[in-house]
Amino acid sequence: MTFLLASLSTIAYAQPAEYKNSPEEYIEKYKSEAIREMLMHGVPASITLSQGMLESANGNSPLAIYANNHFGIKCHRGWEGLTFIQDDDSKDECFRKYPHVLDSYSDHSEFLRKRGRYAALFELKQTDYKGWARGLKKAGYATNPRYPQLLITLIERHKLYEYDKVREMPSLLPEPEESASKPIMKGRKVLLHNRVKYIVVKDGDTYFEIANNLDMMLWQLYKYNDLKKNEKLRVGQVLYLQPKRGRAKRGYEYHVAKRGETMYAISQKYAIKTKSLYRMNRMVEGAQPDPGQRISLRKVVSARK
Repeated sequence: MTFLLASLSTIAYAQPAEYKNSPEEYIEKYKSEAIREMLMHGVPASITLSQGMLESANGNSPLAIYANNHFGIKCHRGWEGLTFIQDDDSKDECFRKYPHVLDSYSDHSEFLRKRGRYAALFELKQTDYKGWARGLKKAGYATNPRYPQLLITLIERHKLYEYDKVREMPSLLPEPEESASKPIMKGRKVLLHNRVKYIVVKDGDTYFEIANNLDMMLWQLYKYNDLKKNEKLRVGQVLYLQPKRGRAKRGYEYHVAKRGETMYAISQKYAIKTKSLYRMNRMVEGAQPDPGQRISLRKVVSARK
């Protein structure tokens, strides 16, 4: 395996003429997922983020754009998922292709966990990012002799090591498609996901202040977010300003549940009504998904035989 740079002249797919992520934007977008993977599987968040940044050119490489592959993982024997062909060390090499970016993050952790040559890495301290960086190169993850230093430089430049100290599972946040032009809250923009406007709760926010600033009724905030009146706002919480939809937008067919995730959290991430999510998955309301369970986001799952 070798890390992928968007500047490689041998890539057969032309880079789309569109906005490119900066390193800071990439970190902000995927830091929560890196932390979740660390808490569940033991791969330091700093390593996951720095590898994702390096291998995908901050999410701008053709492999990342066309195949949602942020870690340069090739097909390897036994891979039965989608594939993407492009030149790398050799011509027409087979890379894994994922339905969503977060599937790439999950598979990266599983890839390291299940291969014996990386076993020694999991004996290191979670904060030993230098040991992990050197160990990845030694185990054969990349062919570039400077691979460890490239990762270490990214980690130290952007202080990614701070995420290795986190001990609580971050909340699921939607990936904003764009900023809504209206309404605008004082000091921040309202975001849009699945054609539903939302904000992320900040320190000091109250239901009354938000409703007042946006000319809304309190009952609307509770109803649109499947909340009870006695539930408190939490910093980082997603708060929708319109009714959620009955299914996810196109391209989001399912979500792979991670340990500790609830149906409510998943419904908030994809702007789907909680009742609709239960109905599509033929689950009893109040039941929670098992780790690794595929939660359908658009279609009613087939009845079990």
